[in-house]
Amino acid sequence: MLPLHVHKKAIRALGISESFVKGESRRSVLAGVVMRADMTIDGFVFSATTVGGMDATEKMIEMYKNLEREDINLLMLNGCIISWYNVVDLQKLRDEVKKPLLCVTYEESEGLEKYFVELFPKDWEFRVEVYHRNGLRTPISLHTGHTVYTRFLNMTLAETKGILNKFTLHGSIPEPLRVARLLARSIAKTYPRQL
Repeated sequence: MLPLHVHKKAIRALGISESFVKGESRRSVLAGVVMRADMTIDGFVFSATTVGGMDATEKMIEMYKNLEREDINLLMLNGCIISWYNVVDLQKLRDEVKKPLLCVTYEESEGLEKYFVELFPKDWEFRVEVYHRNGLRTPISLHTGHTVYTRFLNMTLAETKGILNKFTLHGSIPEPLRVARLLARSIAKTYPRQL
């Protein structure tokens, strides 16, 4: 894995976010945005994952591979528990794409184990296992004054903070994730019953 040159102007992140309409969609839209640190967008990729399923990791791997791009420097995720408790296996995703990986969330949490047990009696143990394997979150204060909660692989804390500050213009959401979320929401709202 190549070193992460945080201060390069052309460093590229693939930001992935998702959206679905509760009660209407069986699948959630995954949108991926390739963005340079100068905020130039130079790629999109889309997929869908099962609401309440456990296929998010595989879908994200497919998204990265479908881009067929060697110039992406890191992956950035808008959370690792998406699409109604579809848990992303961060280590598997990192190992498959062979890139540094950064997962960003925006609120403190007491943990989700009890929800896995209550809602998924058939496979709660597997979901909890992946959830624990993803590790604890590290709070990071951004130059915007906001705090985000991160999990990062193949990156140092200093690199993670540098990347977040480089890609976050205002508020707490890095631009690749903000744009990806807007795209995913727009598609999910337009075609909720087709998903």
